[in-house]
Amino acid sequence: MGLFSTTKSTFNWQHISSISQMDEILALENKIVIFKHSTTCSISAFALKNFEREFDTTLDINCYYVDLLNHRDVSNAIAEKLDIIHQSPQVFLVENGTVLYTASHERIDATKIK
Repeated sequence: MGLFSTTKSTFNWQHISSISQMDEILALENKIVIFKHSTTCSISAFALKNFEREFDTTLDINCYYVDLLNHRDVSNAIAEKLDIIHQSPQVFLVENGTVLYTASHERIDATKIK
């Protein structure tokens, strides 16, 4: 899943690769998670692996992933639409277009999603 990954992730990420797709996802009424990840950053790789390990997969929450290097336009649109300054790595829990939780870098804690 990136330069610093040594094993393939088995986490059920759905990739966001366009602004129109992002708009559709943010319009969903159910809770969603969006993880913005830089595939060449060791801090981002560490945060992503921790998130995947700690996230409660029994929750009824779809998880979306944005590759910042390949889809910077999507990342910028998310920051603008949610009115939150861009960070990397960064995670959002969103429901009905409202951010319920956000964190970046070492403050990302998948257990807080619950």
